[in-house]
Amino acid sequence: MGFEVFEKGSAPVPTVPAVTIQKRGMFSLNAAAYQLLGEPMAVQFLWDADEKLIALKPTSADDLNGYPARRQTAAKANSPVVIAGAMFTRFIGLDTTHAKRWTPEKRDELLIVDLKQEGALVISNRDRNKVTTQGLDLSGNQDKD
Repeated sequence: MGFEVFEKGSAPVPTVPAVTIQKRGMFSLNAAAYQLLGEPMAVQFLWDADEKLIALKPTSADDLNGYPARRQTAAKANSPVVIAGAMFTRFIGLDTTHAKRWTPEKRDELLIVDLKQEGALVISNRDRNKVTTQGLDLSGNQDKD
């Protein structure tokens, strides 16, 4: 039998850019991804349906198509940045039943998330005990013993 990679499913390496689409569509960018984007006050969501690409484009806070980017913990300069994206994920038909994380790519001023690549499943600390003691049904239903 061959080796299998242990998937930690937890926090990414802080120096590697990461974009997480949380349950119900909230976007979370770690400090490295936010810095790569230029630390904008807001972003526009762009969608390439043919290539299955999401792009985050920096914009100003007064842009009518912009979504504010805010630190999860205002007092910490390196805390993750969250962006409300539920309407966008519904618009593109993305299943957000479970949080998933991608390593984005920078193209010009855009931060690109390639949905053709399988995102890493993110298990919150709240759900970690359920996974280890009860098992996690990825359809969204918890096992009932």
